[in-house]
Amino acid sequence: MRVDDLRSLGLFDGLTDDQLAELAEAGTEVRIEPGVDLFREGEHADFWWVLVDGAIDLMRHIGREDTVVGRMDAPGRWAGGFRAWDENGVYLATGRGVADGRVLRVPAQVLRERSSAWFPFGGHLIQGLYGTARTIESTARQRESLVTLGTLAAGLAHEINNPAAAATRAVDALEGASQTLLASLGRLAQGEISALQFTALDALRREIEPRASVLDPLAMADHEEALSSWLVHHGVERDWKIAPPLAAAGVDLAWCERAATVLAGAALEPGLEWVASTFSMATLLSEVQESTRRVSDLVAAVRSYSQMDRASLQHIDVTEGLESTLVMLGHKLRDGVKISRNYGADVPRIEAYAGELNQVWTNLIDNAVDAMNGTGTLQISTWGDGEHIVVEIGDTGPGMSPQVVARAFEAFYTTKDVGKGTGLGLDIARRIVVERHGGTIGIDSRPGETALRVRIPVRPPERRRS
Repeated sequence: MRVDDLRSLGLFDGLTDDQLAELAEAGTEVRIEPGVDLFREGEHADFWWVLVDGAIDLMRHIGREDTVVGRMDAPGRWAGGFRAWDENGVYLATGRGVADGRVLRVPAQVLRERSSAWFPFGGHLIQGLYGTARTIESTARQRESLVTLGTLAAGLAHEINNPAAAATRAVDALEGASQTLLASLGRLAQGEISALQFTALDALRREIEPRASVLDPLAMADHEEALSSWLVHHGVERDWKIAPPLAAAGVDLAWCERAATVLAGAALEPGLEWVASTFSMATLLSEVQESTRRVSDLVAAVRSYSQMDRASLQHIDVTEGLESTLVMLGHKLRDGVKISRNYGADVPRIEAYAGELNQVWTNLIDNAVDAMNGTGTLQISTWGDGEHIVVEIGDTGPGMSPQVVARAFEAFYTTKDVGKGTGLGLDIARRIVVERHGGTIGIDSRPGETALRVRIPVRPPERRRS
């Protein structure tokens, strides 16, 4: 590597020819070949790589795939060398050749010696800054991840607990209902009920159709009382057990009179108890079905939210991601929070990293609910805009001042109380939208109306150009 090759790089402005010569002599010229790795993610960053010409993709292994997180395509861009100031420093990504060219590879130890000799004060600053920033960011991101995971897990556990408990109660009640049904059949057999009588009773049972609407509690209580009085008048001792399911099913006194005509004498009580048991079992089975369906829907929402068993880059419907996020945050969307959905019919599917976009929706929705202090309207809108789709998440909170809006996307900036935020939410959202998807994210805020608007291309920029 010649001094003239390095002189044109803005990175080395201020260095003398002798200093450049020392650097070139200590380093090695390495050719860039498309598809060939120069350094690998996670390995010790023992070398400092300075791009002279050509292009290198920076790849991160995310999930089951290697994903491009950046590109070195401007002369003077550099990567690695972190062990010059941190003995545990590793490459943050894999450098893979894209276009033929050259890089200057300098050992990290040489980089440390040269920076200490040429810029001793600057070297101390870099070392301190690197160590401090790395510690703060690592701790903050770890805490943010744990807090978010804990919040989502607690909310999901609460969401699943309700239908699971309902299903358990229904199953326990089913055992008693089935025993009653079998016992009533045994009593009917002992009473020597004829096949013709049983067939007629079953026909009467089939006439009863579920109510289109449920009676209010007072009306239901009056109806149960009327049935109970009729049962007692006709010598039925277990009226308290038979009347409620008959009333819930919509049985009236005229039906009971017809049943009494079919079941004369001692067969009336076991016959009506059998009918009531069938209604009870149907109701309980419906409760089990609804509860297990709710659990299944929650599991499906979790799979959609986490993008389990799916490729990272895929064709997605943003509405599905928004809805699964609402399910995950369901524990925060109760009481005073109303949800207003306005999903456009013209919104196309997009090529995107669905799991990462779900992180964006989580941050934006969570912030909106917090801004309203749990009371207000959460507004979610989507629409198509040419080769882009737009997702807008708004709230009816107090709004942001211009000063807060100007700094909202800065890393570590937060307006939340101590212990309630890390300031990483909107910074992460911006990185995912802008750097990963080539989109934009902005804020429009005024008292009582704040909206965060995300604009994402239907196809990634590199695919639109190809």
